[in-house]
Amino acid sequence: MTDIAVVILAAGQGKRMKSARPKVLHEAAGLPLVAYPLRLARRLKASRTVVVVGHGRDEVRETISGRLGEVDVAFAVQEEQRGTGHAVMSALGALRGHKGPVLVISGDVPLLEKKTVDRLRKAYERAGSKIAFVSFFAEDPSGYGRVLRDGDGVAAIREHRDCSTGERNIDEVNAGVYLIDFAYLRRAVRNLSADNSQGELYLTDLIEDAARRGDVPVVEAPEDEVTGVNDRVDLANVEAFLNDAILVGLMRAGVTIRQPHTVCVDAGVKVGADTEIGPGVQIRGDSRIGKGCAIEAGAVIVDSQVDAGAAVRAYSVLEKARVGQGAEVGPMARLRPGTILGKGSKVGNFVELKNTVLGPGSKANHLAYLGDGIIGENVNVGAGTIFCNYDGFMKHPTVLEDGVFIGSDSQLVAPVTIGKGAYVASGSTITKNVPADALAISRSKQDNKLKVAAMLRKTLQAKKRRAAEAKKREEEG
Repeated sequence: MTDIAVVILAAGQGKRMKSARPKVLHEAAGLPLVAYPLRLARRLKASRTVVVVGHGRDEVRETISGRLGEVDVAFAVQEEQRGTGHAVMSALGALRGHKGPVLVISGDVPLLEKKTVDRLRKAYERAGSKIAFVSFFAEDPSGYGRVLRDGDGVAAIREHRDCSTGERNIDEVNAGVYLIDFAYLRRAVRNLSADNSQGELYLTDLIEDAARRGDVPVVEAPEDEVTGVNDRVDLANVEAFLNDAILVGLMRAGVTIRQPHTVCVDAGVKVGADTEIGPGVQIRGDSRIGKGCAIEAGAVIVDSQVDAGAAVRAYSVLEKARVGQGAEVGPMARLRPGTILGKGSKVGNFVELKNTVLGPGSKANHLAYLGDGIIGENVNVGAGTIFCNYDGFMKHPTVLEDGVFIGSDSQLVAPVTIGKGAYVASGSTITKNVPADALAISRSKQDNKLKVAAMLRKTLQAKKRRAAEAKKREEEG
């Protein structure tokens, strides 16, 4: 079978999520739920992929076409929520001219695997039927359509609300994954009836129609793989399952993960061999970690790149930043968007960088804010240094050329450039450019008042004693 189309049902509101956001846009392992069936369609090499949208249609379209970059996806609009049969009917126009079968899946089932669809395709081809579907045996079948059998063969699917008392005891249920001949689907879906407890058009009614014409093959799948996300509890369970699979894959590829049950890594994150990830680490979004890195406990890395041999120490936070080869970050440092650390550079504890380049071999070891800066090679930035980059209206750059030394507790008021090899004395406020190899000092002259400290101490002690006596009198009377 070479020509298969995929229809993804993503029109529902998902009321049990209790959210203004469409259900299929809620994220698991860093991706919206709808991304997973879209990935499956690509792996199946589908000739067409149609997403049926309804609630929040514009947001769903923008996410799929924009953020996910799915440019070859067609969209069909289900104007009213009238059931799964009506949703598929809405997609017929986008499937016009298709000759092969159509795989119908839900947009909120992220764990469905290609191997299950491959088994479904084989069963469909062997049987020569018009339709095949996936079932599973549910621990709690409440709410699911029951698979009704006539002997070993499938006779129908009965939706939960329409089941008799006896039928509700059946634990084989419909997974909502169908492979249907398109010519048959186009004819049969138009004959669906809304004569049921919900007044909807059920796609499941096609099973009974097809069973009257011949065998309907059914493929069993594990419950965890094919159950959908209905609420936030389901979402958390799905994300835990995805995360476990991601971590197992990384560990088998040569990554050490300490206490993996505490670590979260998004789908699509790349981590090189011989990297060690500590407890409580989160690596999110489009992040890349090179070989032989150390990512210590509690670090949070989002949309960032950490090159080979670099170290991100405990409880540091990186967002849209790049850490060069062999560089070191933290502990407890923050790299904001636009930060680039050169090879072998060092950012220490309680240092924050934003939109700043720190050149190779340069370091800012303690308690500094470096915003909108360009820092050359082998620069030392002392503790307590601040780039005063914002004047209340605009941001301005600070440039530290190669070999600069910035003494502790210095304020550099941008825009300002410190020339190559220059020194800034500790405690200085620099408002003008400093020439190369110059020493800049900007602070008040020190004046030592002899014996004044002893006098001041005596005065303050007397003041404290009088205050205590006054308080005692007030309490006594």
